[in-house]
Amino acid sequence: MKVSTFIARRYLFSRKEKTVINLISWISLIGITVSTLALIVVMSVYNGIGELTQSLFNIFDPHLMIEPSEGKTFHTSTIDYDAIIKTPGVDNVSQIVEENAWITLRQAEAIVQLRGVDESYGHSCGLDTMIAEGEYLLKDAYYDGADTIYQDFLLMGWNIMVRLGVNSMTNTPLAIHIPKRGTTSIGFSIDEAFNNGYAYPAGAFRIQEEIDNLYVVADINLVRHLMSYAPDEVTSLAVSVNDTKHLKRIKKQLQSILGDGYTVKDRFDQKPLYYKIFRSERLGVFLILSLIVLIATLNLIASLSLLIINKRKDIATMRALGMDGSQIRRTFFTEGLLIALVGVVSGLVLGFITCILQQHFGIVKLGANAIVDAFPVAMRLVDFISTFLVVTLLSSIVVAFTVKRAKI
Repeated sequence: MKVSTFIARRYLFSRKEKTVINLISWISLIGITVSTLALIVVMSVYNGIGELTQSLFNIFDPHLMIEPSEGKTFHTSTIDYDAIIKTPGVDNVSQIVEENAWITLRQAEAIVQLRGVDESYGHSCGLDTMIAEGEYLLKDAYYDGADTIYQDFLLMGWNIMVRLGVNSMTNTPLAIHIPKRGTTSIGFSIDEAFNNGYAYPAGAFRIQEEIDNLYVVADINLVRHLMSYAPDEVTSLAVSVNDTKHLKRIKKQLQSILGDGYTVKDRFDQKPLYYKIFRSERLGVFLILSLIVLIATLNLIASLSLLIINKRKDIATMRALGMDGSQIRRTFFTEGLLIALVGVVSGLVLGFITCILQQHFGIVKLGANAIVDAFPVAMRLVDFISTFLVVTLLSSIVVAFTVKRAKI
């Protein structure tokens, strides 16, 4: 062990007397510990909230979305549909037809995003587990004594259901209006300007405010009929995968199968603005908390300055032992760095324990109407590493500045 390191360690851990300088040193250590703890806990909670929000969006955003590079629709017969299904790692492929629609019931009305889906969509994306009222039902059949009658149903965002004043027990069908292609509503009646259809409310999903305000899900054949589309015509294909670890490989393989005429989008591509804002906010939170850490490390200036003044006799002894100015400065630099390292390691350990307790016991609760009972927490190794590096770097700069300006 180097002499400077040995002396610095003795100053930190082997003090016998209780002085104001010792108290200030421990305040510096505690300040770094608390700020490190706060940084880890806040970042982990932010990660947890972000993952929760993303998981809610992902109910409507499949792992991969296939769309035409040009135009609005394409025919599944024009692509190698079987090759897409058989691609290693692909779990399910669902067909989607999506269009803006106007839904009315008596005096109530709502402009919605009508998403027509096939039978496998609800299970593959998890929408069938998010029904807050009613049941997951898009089409049903009954026998009237002479023929089999097929009845269409709608699944609505919770806020849309409230806006229309309906529920799953409503016996009056909702009118669905979609503008006819190549026409304008000016000078036309509703029947002339719109393709019209009717469906009963089956239930409502409650996922996320933006989705609940916008989306209505229907059977794909109903939407195709309203849009006058061919039986194999779609606006997109929703692809779910078995393991998201292989998502990039699957995306690349599907793009190779489809060619340049189609675009394969992952969830970041589907909502680029949301993910960019989330990452920017996360970086902003980390930088703000790093400033708090910097303020905590500034206590080291007072601690080291007073320590150097108090150790004048020790400094003279060090010189008598043959240590030059740089070695003495290295001793006090090591002392300050040890305070910072003990503080940051203690903060990381306490942060880890706090997050574990929150994950398992949900100590800090959310409101009664929240989606989850307690604040979600998601710890990431990168947060621990970046926190350790940032606190250590800031402490080193502060300590080096203090020691360099000290008169030794």
